[in-house]
Amino acid sequence: MSAAHPDKEGRWAWRLTGFVTLCVYIFMFAPIIATIVLSFNSSMFGGFPMTGFSLQWYGKLLENEQVLAAFRTSLWIALVTALVTTALGVVTAFALVRFEFPGKQTLSTLVILPALVPETILGVGLLVLIKAVDQPRTLLLLVLGHILLAMPYVVLIVQARMVGIRRVYEEAALSLGASRSASFREITLPLLIPAVVAGALLAFTISFDNTSASLFWRPAGVETMPTQILSMLKISISPEINALGTVMILVTVGIPLIGGLILQGFTRLRRRNKPRRNDNENVEHQAA
Repeated sequence: MSAAHPDKEGRWAWRLTGFVTLCVYIFMFAPIIATIVLSFNSSMFGGFPMTGFSLQWYGKLLENEQVLAAFRTSLWIALVTALVTTALGVVTAFALVRFEFPGKQTLSTLVILPALVPETILGVGLLVLIKAVDQPRTLLLLVLGHILLAMPYVVLIVQARMVGIRRVYEEAALSLGASRSASFREITLPLLIPAVVAGALLAFTISFDNTSASLFWRPAGVETMPTQILSMLKISISPEINALGTVMILVTVGIPLIGGLILQGFTRLRRRNKPRRNDNENVEHQAA
């Protein structure tokens, strides 16, 4: 009896943990599901019960020039942020893992620091700084701010992958006469591709979905997708906003998922082809 009692308590603990976890997921995802469902409501009043199914609100988004301009702005800022952050993040992670130099720990701390500081504090601080030096807010400063916010995550992802790559591959290439840049390009970079793609997709998502920092750093008259949603919410809550929110969800969730599936398929393809090459080598060896 005494041995069965702890097992019973353990089952109840797991059930309670599962129930609490389920409640947390419902609390997190119920608003998202409601936003997606209400975006197809035919009524102009965004609420339940729905009066019918309609795609008219998505059609209105395509006719809204302000929304299209905000989407284009967010898209190209996110693309520039992803490209620049990925390039800088790969080089920085490679230097932090492979080399020893004065100030290495300080550089590592400065790179990771933006991820530790709340975005609101960082946004206000940079806004105060540009006001102090009498620098107007421009799109260049907005892009630089997004790069600053996304950089730590790319460095951490690539750095984690870089640690798992053994030096012997690079040392073998160097011993055979390859330059350090050629060794990195031909040996290290292909092994880093999964982390590079993951970091680029994450940087794109962080930039495209950024709200708080963009509110402080965007120039006057320029709207990104998140700030456009906020400005529309000041007027009213309509199914058009739900449709715009659904588009944001599809972009910020769909792109990383598609990238993950592509990487997973690429990894499986490489693993599937690797034994075949080994088998061919064995056959050639036996024939010799």
